[in-house]
Amino acid sequence: MAQPGRSRVQVLTYLVILFAFSSFFYFLILHSGSLGNGRGMYTLGLMYCPGLAGMLTLRLNGRNISELGWKWGETKYQVRSWYIPLLYASIAYAIVWIFHLGGLGNPDYYNSLINSMHLGGSPWISIVLGTLLIATYGLLRSMTSALGEEIGWRGFLVPELSKTCSFTTTSLISGIIWSVWHYPVLIFSDYNAGTPTWYGLTCFTVMVVSISFVFAWMRLKSGSLWTGAILHGSHNLYIQAIFTPLTRNTGKTAWFIDEFGCVLPVVAIAFAIYFWSKRRELPAQPQPV
Repeated sequence: MAQPGRSRVQVLTYLVILFAFSSFFYFLILHSGSLGNGRGMYTLGLMYCPGLAGMLTLRLNGRNISELGWKWGETKYQVRSWYIPLLYASIAYAIVWIFHLGGLGNPDYYNSLINSMHLGGSPWISIVLGTLLIATYGLLRSMTSALGEEIGWRGFLVPELSKTCSFTTTSLISGIIWSVWHYPVLIFSDYNAGTPTWYGLTCFTVMVVSISFVFAWMRLKSGSLWTGAILHGSHNLYIQAIFTPLTRNTGKTAWFIDEFGCVLPVVAIAFAIYFWSKRRELPAQPQPV
């Protein structure tokens, strides 16, 4: 059975290692001024810090890296992990478009696809085919970077917290840590949508803490960290690479869309409540001695 003191020490050890590793990439990103600098390698390095910290924490405590949940689990949970972010993103952006908080169809997005595809003929062939390729093959690329975070967040942190905490507390704590870890690049770099820092920070935090209930539930139910990798990759892909670029600015659109607007957090809260209501379906976790 889990020993609460030892488990909490390991969580604290993980946090110290996490922010020690991350500080190097924080410096590179903040010094360079953009997440895109270093050909994106600064950001990719930062995204793998949670996973590296999780693996090192296990090794320092004489534990096996296999505890991170590498098994695939039941495929139905992996499929759900793909479409759940697509579902809540579709709902959020449908609200934005229906209520004219932003427009459906961005000429800049269309032109970028037309120029990059080089197909000629009808521009809509390039637009449709380009979007389909991003939505499918793009998921593999998105998962590759998301996996670095998920080895730490859902591979180590969520299962470790669940040994001594309830599902609600586990989701809240992991969500708060996940959001705070982003704060340096949110506050001091260009990871925002152009709204005031306090506003973007608030929306982002509410959204991340809310979807942490979804991510934690899927991880504990499936026993697989791949649910987190797929959820995270799907979330980043559909919101950052498709729905946000597809949305036309109608004036105050930045206040409503993306991870820094107010619509997605509201939808995420609804999903959090739904998965919280299903917490009794989760396997019993080890009880503290």
